[in-house]
Amino acid sequence: MNRMSTKLFALSVVGAIALASCGAAAPAAPTAAPAKPTEAPKPAAPTAAPAAATAVPAKPTDVPKPAAPASLTYWGGLIFSDEANAMQEARIKEWGKAKNVNVTVVMINQNETVAKVSAAIEAGNMPDAFDLGRDFMLQLAKNARIEPVDDLYKTIGDAHGGWLDSTNKGSNPKDFGGKLYGIPFGQSGNLLNRRDDVLSKAGYKDAPKTWAELLEQAKKANAPPKLFSMGFALSNVGDANVQNEVLRGYGGRIADDAGKKCTIDSPETREYMKWVTDAFAAGLFPPGATTWDGAGDNNAYQSGQAVFIANPGSVYLNILKADPELAKGSKYSALPGGPKLRTAPTGLNFRAISASSKVKDLAKDLLAFMSDDKFLSDYYGKAIYGPVLKNGMNAPIFKESVLHAGLLDLALNGTPANFPDTDNLALAEYNTNFLTPKMVQKVVVDKKSVEDAIKETQAACQAIYDKYK
Repeated sequence: MNRMSTKLFALSVVGAIALASCGAAAPAAPTAAPAKPTEAPKPAAPTAAPAAATAVPAKPTDVPKPAAPASLTYWGGLIFSDEANAMQEARIKEWGKAKNVNVTVVMINQNETVAKVSAAIEAGNMPDAFDLGRDFMLQLAKNARIEPVDDLYKTIGDAHGGWLDSTNKGSNPKDFGGKLYGIPFGQSGNLLNRRDDVLSKAGYKDAPKTWAELLEQAKKANAPPKLFSMGFALSNVGDANVQNEVLRGYGGRIADDAGKKCTIDSPETREYMKWVTDAFAAGLFPPGATTWDGAGDNNAYQSGQAVFIANPGSVYLNILKADPELAKGSKYSALPGGPKLRTAPTGLNFRAISASSKVKDLAKDLLAFMSDDKFLSDYYGKAIYGPVLKNGMNAPIFKESVLHAGLLDLALNGTPANFPDTDNLALAEYNTNFLTPKMVQKVVVDKKSVEDAIKETQAACQAIYDKYK
């Protein structure tokens, strides 16, 4: 705190006091006759009646000011469809105009949501509402960073034919401590995108059913430096968590059935690590796969530099227009399995409201506006999502597009995200810290042994699970 110094002010006498005023005056000598009484003062002449008052305009500062429009900031998740991104932004601004709300829309890469929102929390400037995935929503709900929306979830469901069973399962309040913290708007899951034109020439006409078959096909199709077979991210982004599915295919698990004890250190993990590190050593991954941002695998495939990638469909939408020849030579199928398990994970994308927002009611109204049947039908036609509401299944795109038909099937029949692991806060933190791809990086970048990489990851994993006991 600043210190304030006191000042002494000298007081000066500004007038002299007459001595006579200080003492009593001597009485006057009595007169023979009393003086005549003085006449009473005449009353002042009455003033004229005031003229009628004229209206005086109020000063500018006295004029009531109209209430300033409210403001709302929304962070949307970018996907690889400029049309879908533009539709989302336009819809939010349409709502703002209708409600007289100043809306700021910021579109960010979905793979950067965790970093950007975390930084915003630290800086104290969270958006009022934003898109996010389920894992991150679990963490933010645990830390009271987002607002419960149970009533809004019911209202929207009732207005649009009800929520799909898979949506209700993925939005179960029990998983979030008894309340729900987001409004789903789309389901997505990775499909295997493959260069059928290249693989057919190598003698492979069918999609690989196992990760071992994929490795075999990848070795035959690999043609560096122009073409690398395995366009799978091994970096610290959400796309790299596809490696969890490979790990599970080989029988590996992140934790036990109780969701309390980490189980990374296992023979099954060693088998997975041999698969991925052998492929890396054979030069099947593109250079930079360990440092890619969220668009790395997309760009590799779209530029004709990758044979396989795992993608929900954004690449398909882009190459339909940008590279019709590549689109014609591409095919799509479910992710391969392993010797122990095959998973087809489907995940929900949510819209959440910040607990720190000063316009929560407006944000809820916006989320309801974004759930309109017509809007979602048009949006699904340009985006890469399966439906979350029963009315959403009627969108024409689910009959017109083979890829979208697969996404609809995934929404209706896919396995829950992170299956068979227990989907809890500890697993969410494990995923948002990208510990499986980091385990791979320890070997292929840091040159550590597989044993050391597994043991270090086991310890980091268990430290996370211990926090939630």
